[in-house]
Amino acid sequence: MELRHLQHFVAVAEARHFTRAAERLMVSQSGLSASIRALERDLRAPLFVRSTRRVTLTEAGRALLVEAERILARVRAAHDAVAAVQGVVRGTLSLGAEQCVAGVHVAGLLAAFRRRHPEVEIRLRQEGGLALAEDVAAGRLDLAFAYRTRADSEQLRAVPLAAEPMTLLCHPAHPLATARPALALRDLAEQDFVDFHPGWGPRRATDTAFASAGVPRTVGLEVNDVHSLLDLVEEDLGVAAVPRHFRHKRESLHAVALTDAGEAVYETVALLPPPQATSPAARALMTLLERGTVT
Repeated sequence: MELRHLQHFVAVAEARHFTRAAERLMVSQSGLSASIRALERDLRAPLFVRSTRRVTLTEAGRALLVEAERILARVRAAHDAVAAVQGVVRGTLSLGAEQCVAGVHVAGLLAAFRRRHPEVEIRLRQEGGLALAEDVAAGRLDLAFAYRTRADSEQLRAVPLAAEPMTLLCHPAHPLATARPALALRDLAEQDFVDFHPGWGPRRATDTAFASAGVPRTVGLEVNDVHSLLDLVEEDLGVAAVPRHFRHKRESLHAVALTDAGEAVYETVALLPPPQATSPAARALMTLLERGTVT
């Protein structure tokens, strides 16, 4: 099994098309097909189901993809590690982040990183925390900033960033806005909620708090971004339980403290591979974060 065969396999798996993968790799389609056939012979298993329009992974192909991505990530990390020993941080920093994550100003951090390490190509992807954790564990991302998740495994570790309580946001004319200075979760049982999709950290924090309190709730409107959530609340289409720092993003909304949601329901972390697998670029970024160097 050759490293280039794995690179070719991952490219075809991502493109789901031999011609597009060949163009991306800048190789001939016949050469790419020969490389995949050689890999299939070596593994004694078909990796793709081919059709005239597209290719799909077989069960063996899906199993190989996970390991191939991990192997290629380790190879990139090895090249970058040698460069780092020589005093140069280079390569690619692949970063994932949830929206408005607490404990880190992502844009400022990346700007500071670029000023110090201009030879590193930065790639940023915004996604829900569950997907980000999977991508860090699989080697598709160098690190991610997200809501806390089970970590400290062979593929994933978590570095705490911040913790804060949840707050209820509602329209100023909503009955809850003037009910009392603070509310218990049981006071919200009959409300219609606006919330993120289940893979996002704030949604998982809210679901956990209500489940722990034994209080049912109805989420009628689901969104994938903070501003859409705030817009819907501002139109009085529902209320939202969100991390406390969200209240500063829309001053026209009314914020009410939640008394029994826990003192630190929303906890954010940096998700990284184990130390030996963490890329030099990711280590450099975490160093800037830990030093508070964002200017």
